[in-house]
Amino acid sequence: MNLKFLETFVWVARLKSFRLTADKLFTTQASISSRIAVLEGELGVKLFLRDSRGVSLTPDGLKVLDYAEQMLDTMQSLKQSIEAPSSKVGRIRIGVMDTVIHTWLSPLVAEIMDGYPLVEIELVADTSLNLCDQLQKGFLDLALQTDLLRQESIRSLELASHPVGWIVASHSIYNREYASVAELARERIITYSKNSLPHQDVLSLMQANGVLTPRLNCVNSVSAITRLLRDGFGIGALPPVLVSEELARGELTLLPIEQRPPNLQVVVSWRIGVELAESVVELCQQVVQRYARQVGPDHMVLAE
Repeated sequence: MNLKFLETFVWVARLKSFRLTADKLFTTQASISSRIAVLEGELGVKLFLRDSRGVSLTPDGLKVLDYAEQMLDTMQSLKQSIEAPSSKVGRIRIGVMDTVIHTWLSPLVAEIMDGYPLVEIELVADTSLNLCDQLQKGFLDLALQTDLLRQESIRSLELASHPVGWIVASHSIYNREYASVAELARERIITYSKNSLPHQDVLSLMQANGVLTPRLNCVNSVSAITRLLRDGFGIGALPPVLVSEELARGELTLLPIEQRPPNLQVVVSWRIGVELAESVVELCQQVVQRYARQVGPDHMVLAE
């Protein structure tokens, strides 16, 4: 049985599309259809149902999928066991949220380049919502974002979290005492992109304090949020680790307000069966542990 055909079958099952699978495997849709037809002929069963809504697995296809994934995993493990890391070639597509870009991405890339010098690293910077969507569709191999994904073909692991605080420009009108979160909410709050987990956490905290319609300004760029705060345009709800230098210089101030949004999670999610993905996950864990020791628990808390 041709392992390439099995791989094709697995990707069609994951992406639910012959066209997307063709794009993923850099071939034509006709070639994908031909591979599936040969596989169905060898097994003597129908693997997929196709209609106007797309592609779905038959009951027999569901049974075959489990074995196919096990066979591909076994083959990958075999390759990894006999191949030196430094000789590995290929490409790893990593999606990264802004928070990671501004903290420990550079050490991670350095580790990957050092351990796998022949591997091409493709980085995609985007919001967590978009990264999760791209990972689930097979356009990314691994994503560093905020959400624990639950899907058969994807694994997720929480690496750490960043405490979140209320941050203002030291010279601004917002740098004053606030009696409560409700009082704070009367001012302009700047936070992450709309419907992101950090945005939802801030909104929930405001609503729990009786503020049903807070003045939330959503920005999908950490650099843009930092610039707006430095220029005195509002109160930022974001991890102090992202502006540690500005805080140290006295340009920004962390308001001493007890009630804060929940910590911002950092989660690594990866596709099962993707070569190098689990190795990069291990590197992520090592880099995060070193970074957490470097910045301290006020800036990063390791997951238990």
